[in-house]
Amino acid sequence: MKSEVFFDLPQKKSELQKIEDQLSSPEIWKDQEKSQSLQRNKKVLEREIHLFSQLIEKKEELEVLAELMEEGEDVHEEITKNLAIFQKEIEEAKLQALFDDADDPLNAILTIHPGAGGTESQDWAQMLLRMYLKYAERKGFKAEVLDMQPGEEAGLKNATVRVLGDHAYGNLSQESGVHRLVRISPFDANKRRHTSFAAVFVYPEVEDNIEIDINPDDLRIDTYRASGRGGQHVNVTDSAVRITHLPSGIVVQCQNERSQHKNKATAMKVLKARLYELAKKKKMEKKEKLEDAKSEIAWGNQIRSYVLHPYRMIKDLRTKVEIGDVDRVLDGDIEEFIKSNLLLRKKNKP
Repeated sequence: MKSEVFFDLPQKKSELQKIEDQLSSPEIWKDQEKSQSLQRNKKVLEREIHLFSQLIEKKEELEVLAELMEEGEDVHEEITKNLAIFQKEIEEAKLQALFDDADDPLNAILTIHPGAGGTESQDWAQMLLRMYLKYAERKGFKAEVLDMQPGEEAGLKNATVRVLGDHAYGNLSQESGVHRLVRISPFDANKRRHTSFAAVFVYPEVEDNIEIDINPDDLRIDTYRASGRGGQHVNVTDSAVRITHLPSGIVVQCQNERSQHKNKATAMKVLKARLYELAKKKKMEKKEKLEDAKSEIAWGNQIRSYVLHPYRMIKDLRTKVEIGDVDRVLDGDIEEFIKSNLLLRKKNKP
């Protein structure tokens, strides 16, 4: 199958031209929401067209090399090398083609919350945090831990991470849900098997050109001393910031900067992402609301099961994808789960 047909490059160019025609009209700028949506779609299409055009060029280069080989030229090594690169880029392009949501190209805000179970689930939340940080590293994304509340004995009570990179939200959006761990507890002297839960929520980071109306009177802003491990680097000022959005009950906090002003600005960015996601879900008239899912971090809402005992297997409950190399997954190699869920999302779209 030709790559031009698979990716439908002419259609994408046609869609881009239509958007550019709309944006050239002065009337469209009177509708801020519409113009912002068109600009986001334009950016996505331009990136896709550039990627697919490069693939076509590489394909043509391979065809030229194949002709040279037929004429007796010794280009076998060059063809083998270029073909391997081309095949890898085709797989990446197929993944990019699955990003059909307007928010997919954005950065991501990821939060982790342990379920009931004290130290056991808090340790599991810490393991998930490490997994996502490792995943970001593998993808070449930049990950910033904005806030992390450590557990009393081990693990963490909650964590908020900002992930910056091309399609960071598109990649991580399918990770929202409850993750279940089954293992022999390292905190149980009797070495019994325990089941732990932790919830992951992922939000698109709102771009600066997207207006989110926040009434200052709806906010309660508290400052507190940032938590740390002690020693000479302990923060002795109330630089950490907690913002409560009273109408929605959403609470965000940031303590990764020494400056209270910077922490407040970052916390506001997280709040905007949360409110944007909430508004988007309401607009789509989904019955499930994000905050409702937090009411029970337990059996009914789980998306993935990580079993370390009595056997070793990680299974995604939505796509049924199973991976036996649990260490590889916990070290951040979750690409197979992400791709399969993006395929499912595309299949289920009307």
